[in-house]
Amino acid sequence: MISGDITGVIAVYAYVAILLFLSEKVLKSHPLISRKFLHIMVGNIFFILPLFEHAWVMSFVAAAPFILLTFLVSPYSPLKIVSETSAAGHGMGLVYYAISWTVLAYVFFNRPEIIAIGIVAMSYGDGFASLIGTKFGKRKYNIWGDEKSIEGSISMFIVTILVSLVALYYYGVGVNVFVIVAISFVSTLVEGITPKGLDNLTVSFSAALLYYILS
Repeated sequence: MISGDITGVIAVYAYVAILLFLSEKVLKSHPLISRKFLHIMVGNIFFILPLFEHAWVMSFVAAAPFILLTFLVSPYSPLKIVSETSAAGHGMGLVYYAISWTVLAYVFFNRPEIIAIGIVAMSYGDGFASLIGTKFGKRKYNIWGDEKSIEGSISMFIVTILVSLVALYYYGVGVNVFVIVAISFVSTLVEGITPKGLDNLTVSFSAALLYYILS
């Protein structure tokens, strides 16, 4: 590793440590809000990506360790150490989240804006879909056994568009609004039909792949 990689790894771990402290200690009396706070705010990692200089460092040193960490605090852990944040939603949701970032980081390292689009759809988009849907969702629908809401889906669509535009502006990439709207729409559909926390995989991968194809 060289200086950029070291700085990137330190920044990622420090940022996630702060988020974990806030979610587990400050927001511990509100498990759902705590979980969604962590889910959404981890998405800001896309601001840190330019620091890294090697794909293997971003993928296997900064991202992959969180696969094991989140599994060990999940309900499926052999250690039986379950955090309140992990227990508040789908048991493997945070594990899938970490897997998504690891794969995207390795495959699209040379185009970090693609990683950012996948992370944004997964973190901000899916996170707000659940948060708004749980609190304000009145028009429910159920596909494959997972109840969701029209209000949550609309929130995801709008938030994914807005934060994706911020991400592309941050990376200095030309913005095609039609492409962003199309990606946000498809990501919202994918989230709506994906059950059991697997949307942390399907949403990120579909958004990143579609951006790669259309850009």
